[in-house]
This record gives sequence, structure tokens and C-alpha cells, in this order.
Amino acid sequence: MPQLQLSVNGRPVSVEVEPHTLLVDLLRGPLGLTGTHIGCDTSQCGACTVLLDGEAVKSCTMLALQAEGCGVTTIEGLSPEGGPLHPVQDAFVACHGLQCGFCTPGMVMTAVCLLQQEPQPDAERIAHALEGNLCRCTGYVNIVESVQTAARTMAEGAAR
Repeated sequence: MPQLQLSVNGRPVSVEVEPHTLLVDLLRGPLGLTGTHIGCDTSQCGACTVLLDGEAVKSCTMLALQAEGCGVTTIEGLSPEGGPLHPVQDAFVACHGLQCGFCTPGMVMTAVCLLQQEPQPDAERIAHALEGNLCRCTGYVNIVESVQTAARTMAEGAAR
């Protein structure tokens, strides 16, 4: 079995993986990071979205070996254990951008990526960025509001 070397949530990881192992299965299985959800297995729903070297990727259709030498950030890696929530996570809570919560990790990771690339997106840009993430509960209004709130909070923090 090939040995995979990568960084997950800022920690170096060395693990043997079968060549056909998907990144989502590595994260949820041997690494125990179950915040990354499996929804559709076809890259349609976005529940499995993680950051790969800062870019949002759907981990259900990516082989783990493709992450060799990369940095993977999951929902668990956005805030230190026992520490404050990331501003995007905090905004999703404050603005009721989640209901059942199944899509939330993927939505949050996609929003984090968007805000890193474009700190002040308008509602149309946010909706476009989230097109690859499906929610069956909220109707997206509060999700877009959550991202806008996080953008303001992050801008205020950067201005200090």
C-alpha cells in the first residue's frame, strides 16, 4: 500500500492508503474527522467540501493520494479545540444559516474559501459561490446572510 504524506488541519499525517481510497473516506475513517459529510458520492451536494491548499474541493470524488504533500483543512480545523468558532461558523449560528446541519460543514468550508479570495462579496456572488452546495432545509436566504455577516466581522477584525 502506498504511504501518503500530507497535512490535515495543520498537523503532519503519514498513513498507508489503498490506491482507490477517496479523500472523504480517509478523513472520516482512519483520521476520525467525521465533520466532513458524505451526501451524494457524485460531487453534486457539496457536503464533503474541504479546503485543499486553501481551495474548496469536494472530497467524495478525489482520491486521497491526490492530496500527497498538500494541506487539507476540514470543518474541525477551522477553530482550535475548545477555542472560539471561526467567524463563518459563528455567523451561521447567529444568522440561523443551518437547520438540520447536514450541509453546514460544506457550506462553511465553501464560504471560508470565498471570503479568503473575495473578502466583501455581494449576495449574488455568494449565491454563485454556493451553487455547488445543496441545502434541503433553509432556502439559502439565511445562508447568504450568514456569509455576509461573516464578511463584515472578518473585515472589522482585519481593520483593528
